[in-house]
Amino acid sequence: MNKSLKAALLSALVFPGIGHFWLKKPLQGSLLSGASIICLYFLLTAVIDIAQRLSAQIQSGEIPFAVTKITELVSQQLAGSNGQLVDISSLLLVIFWVVGVVDSFRIGWSQEKTGEASGTKT
Repeated sequence: MNKSLKAALLSALVFPGIGHFWLKKPLQGSLLSGASIICLYFLLTAVIDIAQRLSAQIQSGEIPFAVTKITELVSQQLAGSNGQLVDISSLLLVIFWVVGVVDSFRIGWSQEKTGEASGTKT
């Protein structure tokens, strides 16, 4: 498996930026991983907040323990006050993931070409 494909697969299947670390590009890998972690933080805090509120309401008996009702309330809460934050975080995470895959493939491709030009095949 060539370097560009392996780096792209690492970024696609593991986490954004991992392919950059494998290609010995720690600055780019750190930026992509850090930005992705920040997006995940906002997503997870919003989801955990909603889960805790709904859990308290279910335990107190305000909400019946029915899957359809809980699903409806989760959808409403995600679209509510934190909905825009969740949408932006999700969109940015997808963008960072795609950029990580494409850029790690591009860097790996470039390293393969310079390795062939200098006579060292990696």
